[in-house]
Amino acid sequence: MDKRIATLTEAVADIPDGATVMIGGFGGSGAPIELMHALIDRFLATGSPKNLTIINNNAGNGHVGIAALIEQGLVSKMVCSFPRSADPRVFTERYLAGEIELELVPQGTLAERIRAGGAGIPAFYTPTSYGTDLAKGKPVAEFDGRPYVQERWLKADFALIKAETGDAHGNLTYRMAARNFSPIMAMAAAKTVVQVSQAVDAGGIDPEAVITPGIFVDAVVEVRDPQQEEALNRAEAHYPGAQ
Repeated sequence: MDKRIATLTEAVADIPDGATVMIGGFGGSGAPIELMHALIDRFLATGSPKNLTIINNNAGNGHVGIAALIEQGLVSKMVCSFPRSADPRVFTERYLAGEIELELVPQGTLAERIRAGGAGIPAFYTPTSYGTDLAKGKPVAEFDGRPYVQERWLKADFALIKAETGDAHGNLTYRMAARNFSPIMAMAAAKTVVQVSQAVDAGGIDPEAVITPGIFVDAVVEVRDPQQEEALNRAEAHYPGAQ
């Protein structure tokens, strides 16, 4: 099966209102900017999708990427570790106005909840957050004399991620630290859409170099010379245009 998709528009066409969407990236590293902006284009043209729950490491910076998704009104809830990062004004304004919900998750716990979702593990225990507001209402158990908090898996309807190379079967490689959350998000989502800097035929990737096997990938769209969040923010870019 050839999983390569011709356009970004087609790649995000199936995401419905109310979907839970995991988005790869650690700040701008590995962030699928073009896929997110294609989702905004679709929303502006059709009014859908809206009321999205976004799972990411942070709540966006500047006026591009996740911040632009929030600013344009697509997002009703963020699940993240760092709602306040380099330039979080869009999320902060919406949150203080009561227009967006936040589920705060410690970073290691976030990664493990996503990994658990992909591995079929409904819950696990961690000492992180014990005794804090984040542990309120969660089961607590003691192991070897230490209290642990129960955390539930995280799964999603869709994952939007960025990779370096993808082949026709959806096998992926990543560029250094841009890998971050993407492999586990691909496992935890019902459908994974990937933008790659280079799309190749089947056999074009050394099997030993594959990080994410194609079984976890549903669509691959080529985006040569992808934009970088930090560069866009230094240029004071807004998406879809000046506000």
